[in-house]
Amino acid sequence: AWQKLSEVAVKGAQYNSPQRQPHPKCLEGTRVDLLNHINTLLDTPGKSQFIWLHGTAGVGKSAVAFTVAERMKGLKVKEQTSEGKRLAGTFFFSRKHANRCTTGNLFATLVYQLASNFPSIKDDVTRVVCENPAILDPDTSLEDQMEALFLRPLRKL
Repeated sequence: AWQKLSEVAVKGAQYNSPQRQPHPKCLEGTRVDLLNHINTLLDTPGKSQFIWLHGTAGVGKSAVAFTVAERMKGLKVKEQTSEGKRLAGTFFFSRKHANRCTTGNLFATLVYQLASNFPSIKDDVTRVVCENPAILDPDTSLEDQMEALFLRPLRKL
């Protein structure tokens, strides 16, 4: 089941994928207010840790998202420990790549990254895929994929 999930996950959608080079990144001193706002949301316990960037093509969504992801990758959940990464996962859409221009593999990709970054849920994710291999089909409803692949394992944490 883990192997099948690995095959379905879109590796090119990860923030630091070689497929996305050169990585768009905010230049120092740019988008300071927006980055501070996002960092405040992410650093405040009890606030939503899920941020959806949207806007027209070319406004810099990918640069902002990459910059935030890069920062989160370097942070830990608790500074006192060496474990517990803050970055759960990323999915960068692209019109140029067939497997990144639709939502069909969104949750499979995110849960693959999540379980790779937080191994304590790997068994739960694998169990879900074993119980229902069709959940990895890109034509399965997003609601069903989100519930089975993402929310159910997270509730057990």
